[in-house]
Amino acid sequence: MEHYDVIVVGAGHAGVEAGLASARKGAKTLMLTISLDSVAFMPCNPSVGGPAKGIVVREIDALGGQMAKTIDKTHIQMRMLNTGKGPAVRALRAQADKVLYQQEMKEVIENQENLDIMQGMVERLIIEDGKVKGVETVIGTTYYADAVVLTTGTFLRGEIILGNIKYSSGPNHQMPSIKLADHLRDLGFDIVRFKTGTPPRVNGGTIDYSKTEIQPGDDVGRAFSYETTEYILDQLPCWLTYTNDKTHQVIDDNLHLSAMYSGMIKGTGPRYCPSIEDKFVRFNDKPRHQIFLEPEGRSTKEVYVQGLSTSLPEHVQRQMLQSIPGLENADMMRAGYAIEYDAVVPTQLWPTLETKKIDGLFTAGQINGTSGYEEAAGQGLMAGINAAAKVLNHEPVILGRADAYIGVLIDDLVTKGTNEPYRLLTSRAEYRLLLRHDNADIRLTEIGHQIGLISDERYQKFLLKLDAISEEISRLAAYRIKPNDRTQAIIESHGGAALKDGILAIDLLRRPEMDYAAIIELMDEQVTVDPEVAEQVEIQTKYEGYIQKSLQQVDKMKRMEDKKIPENIDYDAIHSLATEARQKLKEVKPLSVGQASRISGVNPADISILLVYIEQGKIAKVN
Repeated sequence: MEHYDVIVVGAGHAGVEAGLASARKGAKTLMLTISLDSVAFMPCNPSVGGPAKGIVVREIDALGGQMAKTIDKTHIQMRMLNTGKGPAVRALRAQADKVLYQQEMKEVIENQENLDIMQGMVERLIIEDGKVKGVETVIGTTYYADAVVLTTGTFLRGEIILGNIKYSSGPNHQMPSIKLADHLRDLGFDIVRFKTGTPPRVNGGTIDYSKTEIQPGDDVGRAFSYETTEYILDQLPCWLTYTNDKTHQVIDDNLHLSAMYSGMIKGTGPRYCPSIEDKFVRFNDKPRHQIFLEPEGRSTKEVYVQGLSTSLPEHVQRQMLQSIPGLENADMMRAGYAIEYDAVVPTQLWPTLETKKIDGLFTAGQINGTSGYEEAAGQGLMAGINAAAKVLNHEPVILGRADAYIGVLIDDLVTKGTNEPYRLLTSRAEYRLLLRHDNADIRLTEIGHQIGLISDERYQKFLLKLDAISEEISRLAAYRIKPNDRTQAIIESHGGAALKDGILAIDLLRRPEMDYAAIIELMDEQVTVDPEVAEQVEIQTKYEGYIQKSLQQVDKMKRMEDKKIPENIDYDAIHSLATEARQKLKEVKPLSVGQASRISGVNPADISILLVYIEQGKIAKVN
């Protein structure tokens, strides 16, 4: 049997990024999937992006990943969210044509050099002397490789629950992976049981949209990828409606039939994407809940009923739908359901996403306890990069919390773990003013180029952009705007106070009421500036003080990250450590004092003690 450098198990959103990244780095890669018809399938909402998640998609693109390019080619609508707020929380969100997205992604994979894709269900790993050597499929075929990336999503011992019915299945009634799940337990991995769910789909031709509120896309060209130059302007709207007292009465009358409350579901569900039953119980003071009607594509009438995720029986779901304005006569095409699945406790991973237990074995995506396509894709990209780096003897890539939301995501998982499906939020990032939608390329393109995933041509364009930003900031810092009738009129039209003396253009731009376009209007020198450059000039100027403060905090934390913890440290020898801290440190095995400080149960006093002992250098295990 042919030998590969890297094998990726799974072809969901984590799997495709892992496979493509590995192959693009020059590693001979095999992608194994249960079904070739479900590559990059969207079993839940047909969308990409949103708060924090949209920034992850931009980061994936800046590092040389694929998700951004594919959604740019296949979306039916795109909107910039939070435009009335600061730049730290702005993010793109796109409605996907889910069929076209799959087709486009599969075509990219099939045409990728160094990447083979094969249909097959992996049953077990081949392990020798604590190292992964390959995989074996359910029909006994063996494939050998020096590294394996598991991206099994919600397929591990997947079970669909609908009312009082439970049966073995992966998402969308695909085959589940049972023996691989059992095999991971046999290998000694700590496994948790999580739950997620999906709402019903209805026939768009049977919706009365006159009773709903239209939610159009932006009327300007938008894109996730920095390489996209052609924009889809022919967009389809989404629609907004609400639950009401009648809906809530249906839920209340049938709550005993919900698998969530009958005791049938044992797994922990996502806090930030609750079922409609959970919302009704937890927020019973709310008179209504938002329901978004999202088309699943241009060639289908299926509409995703966002906000109505449920495990209630099918006949109750019909009653709920009929109680909602606009859906009184809607035909349900697919019932919603809950799904339980196994996930690996992510504190068993290094920051590279390699498992601590088995050398050369990586995991990424929902198997690590996350939820969401974007979180999966970000992990898949990093796991693919690091699996290939391990095989090719390259340096691993570990993104810090100040580098990317992907860095926040992975650090949270491997350091803190998660007791519920993890969703990335802007509030999880302490440096979110640095981790913006607009500057993902500035943060990460250099890394993408160094590891070989960003072309020289794209990198040169990026360097020209950096030069243009610097030159324009210097120009504004040297140009003095003098008070005259025209100047005062323009400033006053923006709500600003009149000038008493001349002022540098850069200082005038710092005023909250002034924007870059107004400053250019005030300047006699007319220079054409790329919109992306103008955006950076304005944000970097207006938020300079806050950005500098954040960078100082990053420098302080970096000093903690630079204090490495010896591999052979014996925490049991540090008697002054609290018992909980000692247990947690032994479990997580942090690589640095900075990482140790973020472990739940490790207090500042424990860190102080740890620092003292490391400085003394007397805590190594005696062999």
